[in-house]
Amino acid sequence: MSLNRNEKATVVADVAAQAAKSQTLALAEYRGLTVAHLDVLRKQAREKGVYLHVLKNTLARRAVAGTPFEVASDAMVGPLIYGFSEDAVAAAKVIADFAKGNDKLVLKAGAYAGKALDAEGLKALASVPSKEVLLSQLAGLLKSPVQRTAAVLAALAKKREEAAPAA
Repeated sequence: MSLNRNEKATVVADVAAQAAKSQTLALAEYRGLTVAHLDVLRKQAREKGVYLHVLKNTLARRAVAGTPFEVASDAMVGPLIYGFSEDAVAAAKVIADFAKGNDKLVLKAGAYAGKALDAEGLKALASVPSKEVLLSQLAGLLKSPVQRTAAVLAALAKKREEAAPAA
């Protein structure tokens, strides 16, 4: 079913609005996927806050024109599913994780911070831990020296207590 001019303008405006508030764009070829597989992928994307849609490439190119995602315009060829996310790694992670379990979904390209990514770059971006995981790792690193110092001071205090009654 083809879209009329107003419907196309609405799609372009919707995608442009999503692109304006996103950090990452991930593109994947979905040729051969069943509707059931796409439904599962869309559900996973919704849970992670990823805007995931099948778009006409010409409309997608118009929507990303003038944005940092314009660098990926050359890769917008063939049957593609587009994933935009505000989280820097969410779109890449959702698509890459689904592609691991389904060989019909092929990572094609993407864009992050105004730079075009190839399939390998998209996989590398997907392997980066999420913001929450990185923050918890940082908190653990900051807590570790304090915890060790407290343990050493407690051991010294215990040793002094044991030595004091003997004298």
